[in-house]
Amino acid sequence: MYFDLNIKLLRKRKNLTQDEVAALLQMKRSTLSGYENRVAQPGLEILLLFSGYYNIAIDTLLKVDLSKLSETQLRQLEHGEDVFLRGGNLRVLASTVNADNRENIELVPVKAQAGYTNGFADPEYISELQVFQLPFLSGEKKYRTFQLQGDSMLPIPEKAWVTGEYVVDWKELKTGEACVVLTMDDGIVFKIIENRIEKDGKVILYSLNPLYEPYEINVSGIREIWKFIHFISHEIPEPVIPENQLVRTVAGLKHDMERMKLINSNQNHHPEGPPAS
Repeated sequence: MYFDLNIKLLRKRKNLTQDEVAALLQMKRSTLSGYENRVAQPGLEILLLFSGYYNIAIDTLLKVDLSKLSETQLRQLEHGEDVFLRGGNLRVLASTVNADNRENIELVPVKAQAGYTNGFADPEYISELQVFQLPFLSGEKKYRTFQLQGDSMLPIPEKAWVTGEYVVDWKELKTGEACVVLTMDDGIVFKIIENRIEKDGKVILYSLNPLYEPYEINVSGIREIWKFIHFISHEIPEPVIPENQLVRTVAGLKHDMERMKLINSNQNHHPEGPPAS
């Protein structure tokens, strides 16, 4: 059993002392210390108490060495998503690590997107994807890179590789953030999020390309959300005219229009006479 090691790990991840946790659980510090040092064995009521406080299944607290989990899996557990249970509305993230136990960044090319929509939670499918590492990204977060197609994400070029950070708690998403969203009906899309989860359990998805109309989707139709980090492309995005240059351009156009109006006005007031006989 790993109960003693797990409750100590979870307490330290919350940056709490034994005194603080004991007070929260309404027990003596010496009693908690006994559980953490395996001097005392917990009964069912105590197991239920710790399970309720950490929002983790009793089986997980007893049978799983949490110190062996990746940071992403631990954060899932701490957000109430026990990856070792099945059923309900749990979201299970399948992931891979390298020889140093560092999370890989899996690549999902365009040709693999149909398969990813069905196999995103299948560890065997995810293990077959190509992987790479980016040393400048945090080792404590989970990233995945998707190759996206279509013109709805312009000015990001088509076939660009977009890297996203896995979002555990969707309620923490800020309106206006760009995300890769795995949906049941539309597959993988890259959109700007308007977060209305707390209000009515929905998000509104906006394309970067204003020619596309926004649409709303219920959270039950979403499988994963990856917050935009960066993109890689062999194409240069269409240039955006700097604001000061844009002002000068508009001013120049106005000047040219005024000149044309003046020329037309002069011609109307001084029409040419009939040709000489």
